[in-house]
Amino acid sequence: MTRLSGLAARLLAATAVVVFVGWATAWVVVAAVGPAIFHDHMIRGQASEPGVVQHAGEAFQSASALSLAGALLAALVASVVVSLFLARRVNGSLVAATDAAHRVAAGDHSARVPRVGLGREFDDLAEAFNTMATDLAEVETTRTRMLGDLAHEMRTPLATLDGYLEAILDGVRGADEETITLLRDQVARLSRLGEDIALVTTAEEGGLTMHRREVTVTALLAAAHAEAQARYLERGVRLERAVSAAAAQARVDADPDRLAQVLTNLLDNALRHTPAGGRVELSAERQGPAVLLRVADDGEGITAEHLPRLFDRFYRADTARDRAHGGSGIGLAVVDAIVRAHGGTVNATSAGPGQGATFTVTLPADGFATAAG
Repeated sequence: MTRLSGLAARLLAATAVVVFVGWATAWVVVAAVGPAIFHDHMIRGQASEPGVVQHAGEAFQSASALSLAGALLAALVASVVVSLFLARRVNGSLVAATDAAHRVAAGDHSARVPRVGLGREFDDLAEAFNTMATDLAEVETTRTRMLGDLAHEMRTPLATLDGYLEAILDGVRGADEETITLLRDQVARLSRLGEDIALVTTAEEGGLTMHRREVTVTALLAAAHAEAQARYLERGVRLERAVSAAAAQARVDADPDRLAQVLTNLLDNALRHTPAGGRVELSAERQGPAVLLRVADDGEGITAEHLPRLFDRFYRADTARDRAHGGSGIGLAVVDAIVRAHGGTVNATSAGPGQGATFTVTLPADGFATAAG
């Protein structure tokens, strides 16, 4: 038999106290009021013999005492049985919740609290706990995957640095300009990786520093186009720019440097996956109170199952291909973090492999619909 303790024991004790107080109150009321009422009824019933009235009163008091005592005993037994049943159910539910909490704290995120049917409050508690455990499991899975991917991303440049430095120390390779440039490129890659991870983490925690001001959509696209043009020419990919009449007159309240980083990342991503001779279009249009910035390419495309996770940290639709192209798998996560910090959204669409892909950034533009001047 399970020993009751804690809340369940207190519930049982509280029930017993309620029963006793109820019985004591009834006893006091009956003892104080009952005899007087009985005596009055005896007089009205023309029982004039004092001895008879006194004996009847004593009989009433004795019967009342016995009845109340019997009622107390019956109520006490019934309340104890019912309270034991409820207390055991409550105690079992609390024990199950406590055990599940200990298991989750120990790292077992598969622990769940069963629904026990003790009312909406207990069911809501169980559902909230189970939801929390599921979310923690997803966070832990993401964290584990992220650490593994981060280790992999660092391994390649670190191995390159170690190999070249060892070759220089052994005299196999000289510290010429080409070697120094290669080593600096690897250091820069590590530095960018660290900066991107810090930026995404800071943005997700709501601590991203923003220097916002009114900026025209035309200026944003012109700067991004000019910054990327040389890389596109080198790869033999055509970069076009198109701004609708409504979007050309639109302003957004934004940090232009942060949005420039967004467009640069999207344009670099499109360039990595568009072969020579291909085409990428950077465009903007107005849609109600929002401005839509699009980067569309006619390159490799993306299969449907990958689209929902493209903006996760270190996620790649094609791991081997993306690493070959030099992507770290965090550029799109940076895009998502910055856009969300501006109160906007970003999504990707593709008709499938070989059909190209389109990335759309949606930014609020209320109050900045018309350019000044």
